[in-house]
Amino acid sequence: MGALAVQTYDLGVRFGDFQALYGINLEIPQGSFVAIVGPNGAGKSTLLKVLLGLDPGNLRDGEARLVGRAEVFGQAPKALPASWVGYVPQVKSFDRSFPALALEVVVSGLRRAWPFSIGPREREVALAALAQVGAAHLAERPLGRLSGGELQRVYLARSLVRQPKLLMLDEPATGVDVVGEADLYRHLEAYQRQSGATILMITHDWEAASHHASHVLLLNRTVIAFDPPGLALRHECLSRAFGHVGHAHDAPVIR
Repeated sequence: MGALAVQTYDLGVRFGDFQALYGINLEIPQGSFVAIVGPNGAGKSTLLKVLLGLDPGNLRDGEARLVGRAEVFGQAPKALPASWVGYVPQVKSFDRSFPALALEVVVSGLRRAWPFSIGPREREVALAALAQVGAAHLAERPLGRLSGGELQRVYLARSLVRQPKLLMLDEPATGVDVVGEADLYRHLEAYQRQSGATILMITHDWEAASHHASHVLLLNRTVIAFDPPGLALRHECLSRAFGHVGHAHDAPVIR
């Protein structure tokens, strides 16, 4: 087996009385393109938060309890250099009325803070990241004037500006039309070819997963399958993951 990008050991997350994840054991090779597929509430975003080194909890519901452990490139997620990991959250979580230019958003990913002024070198690097995703012409455009596809390109450029070794995306095609979605996957695949990066992408689109991913992680609070798309997306695996009303899978409780 080659080098691993992600490894988890009996990873589990519990929110109060709800078991969000349990028994997650994964070995994800470096250079993989992994589509994470599962029903709503399956723990997909929670898993990404753990791998990002973020608190997976919701303060309204109390603290999360995490057991087991996760490693990214052999290290605890919080110990990784910030430049190693890029993240594209769901676009719908951003306020489109925020008075910012696309270039400023990308520079904020480079600086890890909001840029109240932008130096020549920062501008050059940010423009290169925008050009990498076909969005250099959007640099001086306010966020409120961007389409869903354009906004997604800007946030993809923000995540790529440090040329990360691991890129994680949470439903990146949400609110993007068919043409924009095709462009998104084209840019992701081009970046992976150029950099050898590992990509983890949450998606509800089984067809996109089957066409673009090297592996599919089928998740419903635990791992149902982690295989190439042709194996993971078989009917029996999908039935186990998505099931039917009254066929929920019981999860053990972390004490």
